[in-house]
Amino acid sequence: MFFNRVKTFILIVGLSLLLMLLGNFFGGYRGMQIALVLALVFNVIAYFYSEKIVLKMYRAQPLDERRYSNIHTMVQELASAMNIPKPKLWMVHSTMANAFATGRNPSHSSVVVTLGIVEVLDEHELRGVLAHELSHIKNRDILIATIAATIATAISYMASMLRFAAFWGGSNRKRGNPIAMLLVAIVMPVAAMLIQLAISRSREFLADDTGAYYTQDPLALASALKKLHGFAKRTAPHVDSAGKESTASLFIVHPFSGKNVLSLFSTHPPVEKRIERLKKLYEKMFQI
Repeated sequence: MFFNRVKTFILIVGLSLLLMLLGNFFGGYRGMQIALVLALVFNVIAYFYSEKIVLKMYRAQPLDERRYSNIHTMVQELASAMNIPKPKLWMVHSTMANAFATGRNPSHSSVVVTLGIVEVLDEHELRGVLAHELSHIKNRDILIATIAATIATAISYMASMLRFAAFWGGSNRKRGNPIAMLLVAIVMPVAAMLIQLAISRSREFLADDTGAYYTQDPLALASALKKLHGFAKRTAPHVDSAGKESTASLFIVHPFSGKNVLSLFSTHPPVEKRIERLKKLYEKMFQI
């Protein structure tokens, strides 16, 4: 867990350095300030309202406490163990087997499960998944993602401005070579995107580790991931309303796992690697 926290810190610093370099190339500190302020405004709005937007997008309904009392009980127990408030629980009536957490902090958070995941997983596996999602809340991954998105968006804004300057010219002497400007404007946003995706993958690993620690059952999550990944591969060509690309990073497994996407450009680590790590964690926990 410590390694993944350090890795996230290093990646955030890397994003910040990219922003500083691009700002300097673009023409000084003032241009960087303007872009960062615009990015902050955009992402602050997303930070405070994304939970409501996502829940409405998926037509999530409050999880019936009588029918799904076992899920409510599991979440309450896990939340108490993690020393966080019990999040609101929601159901998405979709055949896709998946789950995700959202919300700006532990006091304003939600965990969403699909009808498919409740039907596919057994109690132990579902508990492992719920622990993973609660770990995202405990580790404040929404905040981390917002910080990364803010910096990445600022870089994207500045790159667009730089491309405009390359085509139309400018007075700053550092803008003398339009080809160099175009290269920087193309490479920087790609680099920022790759770092942002690496942060997302790192937080998934951290949530796996944290969830496994609190359940003391890494193999339950490993088994759940194997089932969910297989289910996603079989159903990927027939993705329903609960498989929107724009929110795919929220889910415990990528809803489009059936697609051939390079892991470098994925929001999630390879499921096989996550399962392998969980098995090693189990061996370490119980000294096998």
